[in-house]
Amino acid sequence: MLNFLIAFIFATLAVVPLNLVYHVEQLYCGIVLVVIFAVLYFFLSKRTMNKVMELVQSSQKDMQANRAERAIATLKSGYKYSKWQFYVKAQINAQIGTLLYLKRDFAKAMPYLEKSFAKHWVAMCMLAVSYMKRNKPDKMVATFEKAIAANRKDPFIWNLYAFCLDKIGRREAAVKILKKGLKKCGGDERLQASLEAVQQGKRMKMEDYGDIWYQFHLEKTGKIVKKQQKLAQGRRKMPRV
Repeated sequence: MLNFLIAFIFATLAVVPLNLVYHVEQLYCGIVLVVIFAVLYFFLSKRTMNKVMELVQSSQKDMQANRAERAIATLKSGYKYSKWQFYVKAQINAQIGTLLYLKRDFAKAMPYLEKSFAKHWVAMCMLAVSYMKRNKPDKMVATFEKAIAANRKDPFIWNLYAFCLDKIGRREAAVKILKKGLKKCGGDERLQASLEAVQQGKRMKMEDYGDIWYQFHLEKTGKIVKKQQKLAQGRRKMPRV
């Protein structure tokens, strides 16, 4: 946006005298223009994104202190930078959407997630899960494909994708996704375990992923608490060495 225009205008004004005054060939003038534009645009973009990241970090501190409304307000203040840099608003929407989703405020999270940055894979996965819960399987699949395109090497995304497919009764599709994930990730124990579970008609053990799994709220809180209690009891029973 404005960063792009500023960089282009400055680069153009810097190069025009080379051709008109010093009679430098247009080819070389074009090369100089591209270099000046690229360098200037890089630094302008970096400056803008640093300001956005400061807001994100501030909002994270507010969330840790249970000040969710303040965190969201802080993020929304970053909308002003959208006129300076491409995709800023979409990235802020992704942050707000994930915060609301984590709070279990799914209805409010939905519009932000739908307008979020496609390369923010967590937001995309949360949106895909939301579509699944709203019985929109086609949109769920399309959104998971966006999440995978943003991060093909993360086994968790493939596992979550397959879990949701299996949950809506598309077991064969889940098997295909897990096999594809194994190829893309170069083999992964949890993906392999999930594949074997689905092929045998058993439930995938997503809890092995820990917090990254629980943040999607696909397991009831009561079950999570019981599992944590069992783990705690198991640790207490372990003999001392």
